[in-house]
Amino acid sequence: MKKYISPGSWFSLEYPADWNEFEDTEDTFLFYNSSRWNGNFRISATKGKADSYGTDCLRAELKENPSAVISRIGEIPCAYSLETFQENGSVYTTYFWVLDYGAMCMECSFTTTKNGEKIIAETIINTICVPLAEHGFRHEIIPIRILEIGVVNTAYSWIEKTIKKELSKDFTGEEKDIAKIQQVMDSGKLDIHQKEIRYHLAIAFASIIAKNTEGMEWKTYVDGASEYPVLQFMDSEWIIHPADLVSENWPIDLTEIYRRIRLQASKMNGM
Repeated sequence: MKKYISPGSWFSLEYPADWNEFEDTEDTFLFYNSSRWNGNFRISATKGKADSYGTDCLRAELKENPSAVISRIGEIPCAYSLETFQENGSVYTTYFWVLDYGAMCMECSFTTTKNGEKIIAETIINTICVPLAEHGFRHEIIPIRILEIGVVNTAYSWIEKTIKKELSKDFTGEEKDIAKIQQVMDSGKLDIHQKEIRYHLAIAFASIIAKNTEGMEWKTYVDGASEYPVLQFMDSEWIIHPADLVSENWPIDLTEIYRRIRLQASKMNGM
């Protein structure tokens, strides 16, 4: 199973290891297996001011949806319903749950083939954890989320445009592009004191590391209110925080940093 922590650390859940997160509507999180599709699982959450908010949502669903019935998944009360529909000649069933988590309400759905098993969704729902507000999630490394993929893509797009503008060259994320990032950094044309610029440079450099270092993968790091992309080597404790790669301390030799990282990766691969 893989672990997912929602943006803002409202909740966590676990989903099948061969599934991934995919883009969906705002504030709704979608998971499925793109290789061997067996259903789409969606989840969204809302918060209220009172501890009775979840109960109020459940009651409203029972009142407004004639097919909804009161049920439970584990210890959590919910309103449960299903509907069958046809799309492009195929028939599907969608199962719905509105779950009462006190001051939080969760809406989950699972769309699969007609009358398909919902046990996958119920297993996922059973793993949902809502942390105490004062604790949240600490020092968690999880598969990279859509949110952090967006952060990486934004930085990548920025460095592509910057290198094209300043050097009239292309950026493809290969080892040879480290020299291009270094040249842009040393040109004096960028305000390196701006945190956002340093971070874009760091993410772009980290993208080269991830692409060209076997065993290095993008992950999402969650520590309380801090949530951002990091590199992890083969599920080990070796974590690279991109912001540490490009600091305000100059000069910075990206080629030397890259050499050291590759050497460390080579040593760990040989263990």
